[in-house]
Amino acid sequence: MTRTVGVVIPAYHPDVDRLAAYVDALHEAVDPTVIRVELDAAEPAVRDRIESLPVTVNEAAARRGKGAAITAGFEALSTDVLAFADADGSTPASSLADVIQPVVAGDADLAAGSRRHPDATVQSHQTIARRYLGDGFAWLARRLLDVDLHDYQCGAKALSHDAWTRIRSHLREPGFAWDIELIAVADAVGCRVVEIPVVWEDRPESTVSPVGTTLRLARGLLVARHRARLLRNDPLHSLLDRPRDSAPALVERDHR
Repeated sequence: MTRTVGVVIPAYHPDVDRLAAYVDALHEAVDPTVIRVELDAAEPAVRDRIESLPVTVNEAAARRGKGAAITAGFEALSTDVLAFADADGSTPASSLADVIQPVVAGDADLAAGSRRHPDATVQSHQTIARRYLGDGFAWLARRLLDVDLHDYQCGAKALSHDAWTRIRSHLREPGFAWDIELIAVADAVGCRVVEIPVVWEDRPESTVSPVGTTLRLARGLLVARHRARLLRNDPLHSLLDRPRDSAPALVERDHR
């Protein structure tokens, strides 16, 4: 049976022409059941143009943050697979399709796109400052989290609806650290997490402050690590969140 796919695109002051081209590419490469744009604080003209695209639009009057926007989008979807991608199209539609594929196939509960994987293709590099900050954060995350990935923040991820129902109640982060929290919690409740190399192109016109964002990410990393370890060590949460067939092994491990 074919599994349905929904894609969420969080958008704050997007380049509408670029977004429109990306939406067309997603329909071609992914063929999703629905593309949902979570639009924050948009000008009427921008909103009207985006509403003319082959997407569902949900607009918030104020900026919610990346995590809050994606969460709202996922909560509104009823598809078998949930995915998200950044509105700037840094991850091409064909690469997002690669990220979605193992979840559709049932080979993973959560798939994370990766710009830093050895097999990834980076077509346009970040500035030296952004690259060093990003590499340093990834290095730190690998040492603090129990999930060993090359890249935790790439804006292309997919997960099954079942995994989302197990993860959702444990997510608190509204901003850019949401990706870290998502991965840490997914691993803590027993989801199978895989990393998929992607093609990636930096968008230098991004309004994200590299230093300020990195500091917020570092704080979010510590919080995510703490929450994930509480979940992993709490038998009640573990038994409720993990698939039924994994519960006996978990009980045995916790009682050693």
